[in-house]
Amino acid sequence: MWFAGIDWADEHHDVCVLDETGQRLGKRRVAHTAAGIEELLGFLLAPNGERRDMPREQIACIVETTQGLLITALLEAGFAVYPINPKTLERWRGPAGAKTDAIDAYLLARKGRSDLDQIRRLEPDSPLVQELKLLTRDQDTLVHLQTRMVNQLTACLKAYYPCALTLFAKLQQGATLAFLRRYPTLEQAEAATEEELCAFLRTLPHFPNAVAKAHEVVARLHEPQLRADPVTTRVKSRHLLALVAQLASLRDQIAAYDAEIERLFRTHPDAKLFSSLPGAGKRLAPRLLAGWGDDRSRYASAQSIQGLAGTAPVAFQSGKYVTARKRRACIKPLRNTLYQFAWESTKEAWALAYYRRKRQEGKSHSVAVRALANHWVRLIHAIWRTRQPYDPHIFLAAQLAHGGA
Repeated sequence: MWFAGIDWADEHHDVCVLDETGQRLGKRRVAHTAAGIEELLGFLLAPNGERRDMPREQIACIVETTQGLLITALLEAGFAVYPINPKTLERWRGPAGAKTDAIDAYLLARKGRSDLDQIRRLEPDSPLVQELKLLTRDQDTLVHLQTRMVNQLTACLKAYYPCALTLFAKLQQGATLAFLRRYPTLEQAEAATEEELCAFLRTLPHFPNAVAKAHEVVARLHEPQLRADPVTTRVKSRHLLALVAQLASLRDQIAAYDAEIERLFRTHPDAKLFSSLPGAGKRLAPRLLAGWGDDRSRYASAQSIQGLAGTAPVAFQSGKYVTARKRRACIKPLRNTLYQFAWESTKEAWALAYYRRKRQEGKSHSVAVRALANHWVRLIHAIWRTRQPYDPHIFLAAQLAHGGA
């Protein structure tokens, strides 16, 4: 068996190949281009210049990532890929702490040769789960961008038009953006009559009770207001219109992502399982499915997912000092999804009681939510393994049978 350590980068990749005795068969740097990747695949089959009949399954490629064009090429070519956490190599560097791409490639190969039995081979998800995973993560990026833009819009309004912040429930909702586009300054909003504003609100899709809202907005606008000078108003209103245009477009794109994610999610046979979870909703259920996948042989037990998701604490002991710490090496998107779901699941009586009990024990909010998420991982794993939707009555009966009062 050969062990190929591949240090990947944006512009090039360094590779070092060792045999089972630890002898270096060859090393090379290739460009991150189509020709460079093709050269890399050929080099893996003949690292010392002489092509051998080594099966590609017996060439272990140890890398520090699980995604990207390089990983796709290796998997499509039939090589065995073993991803490891980048922090794993830190203790292998030696006292001098020397670090180059070539050294990292050699250390990756050494790590594979010595500890391959402790590294899980990368098994790609099904195409549907892969698409769901990429869509949900890209949508999360857009949602974070929307949050930053809402903060910018809030700062802009505070500088010259603070009254607008109190007129509607959320800045990023369609009615608020349409109102700001129509009335970008306080003076323009104050000049609008109640009838004009009511007619405008009625043109907005699905806007409820336009008459009452128009009356409320006009009354609030005619209260004493903080006013900016003309120069600030002209400059900031221009900035506001630019932000509103970007936010409106971004809001539409996020909605389009929601529609596509929902469509793909409903076509998956496990959709019913994750939809049955309390509080999952249309946003969290697809993310839970994307994080879990559909390969039932991937996880030996719920503990595997608890470690990957970062819900299980890490024990720390030094002498008489013993504590538990938050697990930091984990799949961050899955951890965030489980935290959000755990908090939403407190609509269930037992989940709320569990959270409150942790709080009464002196745990912080985040620790209590993490403990609840850790508990949910065991339940979801059982649901996923047995293919039976969540039923609170079955869970409560099992809880009483195993835990008593």
